[in-house]
Amino acid sequence: MSVTGRYREAWEGFWREAPDEQGAVFWDAEPALTVARHLTLFEPHLSDPGLPLVDLGCGNGTQTRFLADRFPYVLGVDLSAAALEHARAADPAGRAGYRQLDAAEKDEPQGLHTEFGDVNVYVRGVLHQCEADDRQPVVDGIATLVGERGRAFLVEPSEAAGLVLRDLAASPAGPPPKLASILRHGIAPGKVADEAVPEFLTAAGLTLLATGTLPLTTTEYTPEGTRVELPSAWYVAGRAA
Repeated sequence: MSVTGRYREAWEGFWREAPDEQGAVFWDAEPALTVARHLTLFEPHLSDPGLPLVDLGCGNGTQTRFLADRFPYVLGVDLSAAALEHARAADPAGRAGYRQLDAAEKDEPQGLHTEFGDVNVYVRGVLHQCEADDRQPVVDGIATLVGERGRAFLVEPSEAAGLVLRDLAASPAGPPPKLASILRHGIAPGKVADEAVPEFLTAAGLTLLATGTLPLTTTEYTPEGTRVELPSAWYVAGRAA
């Protein structure tokens, strides 16, 4: 299966209207507050750090460029062509590669695996933005990409994050501008049950190697001026050692 047309169109519309500057998008926080923290958790579990690394759901490539300075080859992939236009424009030196990919479409991850072999995969906040029926196929695609030697790192907002987002959206002054932009395009951050991600991984034939919790930093602020952080859980998975 592939992702629904409505979902694809929503993301194209969002990224076509998104500003170019870093930090203008809700989840586009500085790498030092996001992917750098994730790498300290991910790197100890890599069986082969020399494998290519795929940033799945790379968006405008902020985290991809950080990863490209730390791995031999990094490929940012995204469903949205408009997102990839932002990513390429922000990376004129070509530190990373960028490619459109529908991870829920079985043949596309398989084709990438045929081209690159086993890869390590970084996934930040993708599943909770997917429609419910797309989540298992996306994780199946991740399992195809990692193959036998790769590892996957996923971080997803926990159920408690839904309460934070609900309160922001229900603010008397309306949702903060960056969150409002997401909602306006019909991209309502979904609720993924805390126990669901390990179940997706197991169903895809992967073994959960490590897990924990860590706040997911956003670029938005509360009316009081506090940076919004979403409770999240992280997971490292791969084939059984």
